Amino acid sequence: MLSYLGRRLITVFLPTLLGISLLVFGAMHAIPGNFVDVMLGVGPDVSDEQREAIARSYGLDKPVPVQYVLWLGNALRGDLGTSLRTDQPVAEVILDRLPATLELAILATIASLLVAIPAGLLSAVGRNGVLDALARVVALVGLSIPNFLLGTLLILFVSLRWPVLPTTGFEPLGEGLGANLKSLVLPTISLGALLAASIMRMTRSALLEELRKDYLTVARAKGLSGRAVVLGHALRNALIPVVTVVGIQTGYLIGGTVIVEQLFAIPGVGRLALDAVSQRDYPVVQGTTLFIAAGFVLVNLLTDVVYGLIDPRIRRP
Repeated sequence: MLSYLGRRLITVFLPTLLGISLLVFGAMHAIPGNFVDVMLGVGPDVSDEQREAIARSYGLDKPVPVQYVLWLGNALRGDLGTSLRTDQPVAEVILDRLPATLELAILATIASLLVAIPAGLLSAVGRNGVLDALARVVALVGLSIPNFLLGTLLILFVSLRWPVLPTTGFEPLGEGLGANLKSLVLPTISLGALLAASIMRMTRSALLEELRKDYLTVARAKGLSGRAVVLGHALRNALIPVVTVVGIQTGYLIGGTVIVEQLFAIPGVGRLALDAVSQRDYPVVQGTTLFIAAGFVLVNLLTDVVYGLIDPRIRRP
């Protein structure tokens, strides 16, 4: 398993990060306007010589390929550069924002699993019943509504009809667990709805397929109860495709924090990235993008490990 993970890190992780960094670096410099224009504006009171001097002081006067090579060389040594806007190390800025993003992503994933797997189980066991129909409708709605629209609707509903939860802002754990969790209820629902719907549908589909297999008929013939057959045999085997969905969707969920954090004014890495794009803060954009991409790839590597834990037959050497 360790040798397999090492190969994946070399053949997938590093090339993916390299390709993403190259694409983002090129895209950022292709956007009209640069950091100097954003900082100084476009008025006639600033001469071209002054703009060139400022660009030179930040190293922005060099050709874009040269800037990328210099940045990449520093990144390989663990230096992600310095924010053009705040003059802080990019790694330090990201670490300051990281707890809020991690907590939101973890809460959304846990909440999705706690809701979706039991719902998918009940839906499969009671196929074509009332609970099955209700679960499928809710899952379809969850798949159809984008997180920014769901978040906006939640903000409007809570603000106008049920003002018991904060609609914006973030309370860190240092301010108390209750206040912290309360501030993340709406963002967690907005971010986790799509994941929950995907997990529920896959759990139902995989479990229905398992329930038709002959080995479960043998288990029932041996006198096992229906609960033991479903929970002890069918559900465990049905979790393999569910883990695949969780791994893929959790990666997208990390990227989805960009919109949700902006919508609910959460000071996380996603909001940092969006602010950096509007300010043309190139080092921060590169650093946050690498962080999000690394999270996506690492989640997929973790998914491979979980495969082996669920089913020893597919453990890799």
